[in-house]
Amino acid sequence: MPGIEFFENLKRESNTRMLLLVADGLGGLPLERGGKTELETAITPNLDKLADEGICGVLDPIGPGITPGSGPAHLALFGYDPIRFNVGRGLLAALGVGFPIEPGDVAARINFCTVDDAGLVTDRRAGRIGNDVNRKLVEKLGAISIDGVQVFVKTVKEHRAVVIFRAPDLYDELNDTDPQATGRKPHAIRAKDEQSKKMAGIAAEFVQQASKLLADEHPANMLLLRGFARYEKFITMEEAFGIRCGAIATYPMYRGVAKLAGMNVVDCGPEPEDEVAALKESFASFDFFFMHYKKTDSTGEDGNFDGKVKEIEHLDSLLPDIRALGFDVIAVTGDHSTPAKLKSHSWHPSPLILWSNNERGDGCTRFSETDCATKGGLGRLRSTDLMPIMLANADRLEKFGA
Repeated sequence: MPGIEFFENLKRESNTRMLLLVADGLGGLPLERGGKTELETAITPNLDKLADEGICGVLDPIGPGITPGSGPAHLALFGYDPIRFNVGRGLLAALGVGFPIEPGDVAARINFCTVDDAGLVTDRRAGRIGNDVNRKLVEKLGAISIDGVQVFVKTVKEHRAVVIFRAPDLYDELNDTDPQATGRKPHAIRAKDEQSKKMAGIAAEFVQQASKLLADEHPANMLLLRGFARYEKFITMEEAFGIRCGAIATYPMYRGVAKLAGMNVVDCGPEPEDEVAALKESFASFDFFFMHYKKTDSTGEDGNFDGKVKEIEHLDSLLPDIRALGFDVIAVTGDHSTPAKLKSHSWHPSPLILWSNNERGDGCTRFSETDCATKGGLGRLRSTDLMPIMLANADRLEKFGA
């Protein structure tokens, strides 16, 4: 598809309202061949009704066979080429906690972890420490000082934090220190190109000082760095599409990716019902809403098939209140698939419903991976195709060419 800048010359004003409801990790797999996925197992009368009234399909976040991270998967749904706009999780974490990041800053995500006397990682998440412990550790890391560099460490949630480095000429082509397995030592930091060598030295010094400061802590006596990312301003969705965008998400990373796209993050409580309440309260303020539903992903990563089924049914129960607001266009999909069978993100395409009064119907009467793939009138699309289709249905794109 054309780059996001292409749409600047096609945008058209309208008073229509659009909703992109993302059930994180929605797609699944049967536990046994011939069985049902989590979505197919769930009882979802409201999603089925939306599918019956709308048009369905499936989405590849990056491309067939490619398993995406959450950042690129969401950016693709927002209309950004996820390969061109490839962003490390450090930057998303920094934006998600509201840090006033500046162009040229480099951010990295911190995972507090546990290491043994030999320096081998025994728990990559330090037993998922609580937020109070996290804040104490972050305060301790505030003592780190590196010549010529401003260092900011901020709490994210549980075992996660973020560090931001500010100095001239910092670049982000660095490896992660996370070995992605227990029984191994954290990786040494190395630059992947010449211009990132300065940042590699700074990050290595940060890790060395942090290891001394955390040595007497338990269980979080070490940290791992992941997702180094240099901040450069993106073209916003408002600039590209001419829409005022609101984001409703409870997890910092998803607020971060929304901010990167220029969305205004709406305050809300921690529960899905709080998100719906925030949607109602801010309905008149925005043309486009991104609403994020997290627990379909976390239950999948936990390998909890039945738990994911229940979360899908919980999401379904929210649909009547959402539809009562009067959206002109509603899209329901996942950013990627997280089958409980695999306990991880996967390459399988995500099922999609697109509902509006300006679309053709199809043979889908049930919202499921199989029905969307075999009966869906939209077919198999890349996630970047979704925003233009939503905009067209919302009467927000001019004709291209004579």
